[in-house]
Amino acid sequence: MTELPPDPGRLRAILAYLDERVAENETVGIYLRLQQSAVREALARTQEQRSARPQPRGQRRSSAPAATDSTKGAAGFTVERQKRAVGPEPARIHTADCTSGGAKHPIGAQEARAALTDPMVQACPFCRPDAALGMDLD
Repeated sequence: MTELPPDPGRLRAILAYLDERVAENETVGIYLRLQQSAVREALARTQEQRSARPQPRGQRRSSAPAATDSTKGAAGFTVERQKRAVGPEPARIHTADCTSGGAKHPIGAQEARAALTDPMVQACPFCRPDAALGMDLD
């Protein structure tokens, strides 16, 4: 890093800016991990549907990779991205049957539990996924 300014005011401004960037990157990382999990789950569902279809005679089934542990039991919770005009975008976790909120992506219990430990992620106050997971964040 280049030379820092000597006065406390500018140093505080630089520190505040860096703190915001770190928080944004953490939020993006959480969101990307949740999206990654949703894609893995969709892939596993697609592979299950494909393997359930009867294959025409003479064709071999492709050897698709098996579903990983992160895709097992993934239909119980969803994540909703909370849009804000300024600053990092927090997420909200719901149970799968919750009708509150906007567009949601399915996640597993393990991903929901991990996400709820992050301060930028909230539990839905209506469906209370934290209580369903035995976390009770209140």
